[in-house]
Amino acid sequence: MKILKYFSVLLLLVFMSCKNDSKTISEIERIHSSIKKDFAPDKRVELFDIQFSTSNEKFILTGETTSKEAYMLLLDSLNDRKLTFVNKVRMLPDSAVGKQQYAVARNSVINIRSKPKHSAELGTQGLLGMSLKILDKKGDFYRIQTPDNYISWVDKGGITKMTKDTFDRWNASKKIIFTKNFGYVYVDASEDSQIVSDITLGGLLHYISEDNQFYKVKYPDNRTGFIKKEEGIMYSSWLQNFVTSKENIETVAKKMEGFPYLWGGTSSKGMDCSGFTKMVYLMNGFVIPRDASQQINAGKTVDTNLDFSDLQKGDLLFFGTKAEENKKQKVVHVGIWLGNNKMEFIHASGNVHLSSMDKNETNFDAMNKNRYLGSKRYLGVKDKNIVDLKKKIKL
Repeated sequence: MKILKYFSVLLLLVFMSCKNDSKTISEIERIHSSIKKDFAPDKRVELFDIQFSTSNEKFILTGETTSKEAYMLLLDSLNDRKLTFVNKVRMLPDSAVGKQQYAVARNSVINIRSKPKHSAELGTQGLLGMSLKILDKKGDFYRIQTPDNYISWVDKGGITKMTKDTFDRWNASKKIIFTKNFGYVYVDASEDSQIVSDITLGGLLHYISEDNQFYKVKYPDNRTGFIKKEEGIMYSSWLQNFVTSKENIETVAKKMEGFPYLWGGTSSKGMDCSGFTKMVYLMNGFVIPRDASQQINAGKTVDTNLDFSDLQKGDLLFFGTKAEENKKQKVVHVGIWLGNNKMEFIHASGNVHLSSMDKNETNFDAMNKNRYLGSKRYLGVKDKNIVDLKKKIKL
């Protein structure tokens, strides 16, 4: 009977301990959720993925984060509660990538995927010469962060890894920006020579020298080649001399007419709806958020009456499902307003093309008119999510 009594007490203690552990974990998870909501609400641009468990009467923290501020706040919260815990959280980047925590895209277009495998969904793309941060490594894939802060995975063959010093030198160097939709970098200063690689709209390469017809350029992996001068321009001159305007938004957008639709695409080889708006603004000197559901949270709200009367050329139009009592608004599509007395907008759907909100026009788009959610204005608006490249470099 004594043994049975002691066993019953032990079971009760274990049960109480489990209840307490469960209660504490629930409290910690609530703290974690609160911190995540404030510091990392969008996992596409900031990671704060931490799990909690118990073992041998100790709490165990596992997971990964890119937000040092959120991470330290969580640790302070645990320490304030006098909790003993084993910390296995990875603060990215860490030793998995070593000192080479930066990279530059080395191919004309690099495919950046949702998971570290070639069969994973295409999340976004990067252009030749694009600067990247390396956060993690898994097999032959690197988790990187693009200039618009988008976090995903790229195959090692698409990038050249760099230390901070090398990366800073790349960013500070003179560059040529490619301004045609498609083209080539040649081995010699001749169109008849062999090709080093293809190159697409917005690609950047290090400037070495020039003659009357060609720029000599260098890749981030130190390959060299030649670009026809009529197809590129000094990046600093391009930024300094073009005038960002409503008219130039239209000019750039219409040069992309006919580009094929590609889910996750942000290049002239293929683009989705938000990849198209992103490229149009990039070629006007701005880095804007990647996805339509992010783009709607930037800029100034216009056309609150949803009748298109308050729109200006260059405004972004958003489409999707309106919010209901127990359902949030869902943004699934975006386009660029042109107006032109035809209520026209241009967007990537099937391919890049013009549509109209006027039922009397032949290209009337009834479906998108019926799911119109509202618009945002980016031009002339100060917003931390709309990065003006002119202010990022010394001209």
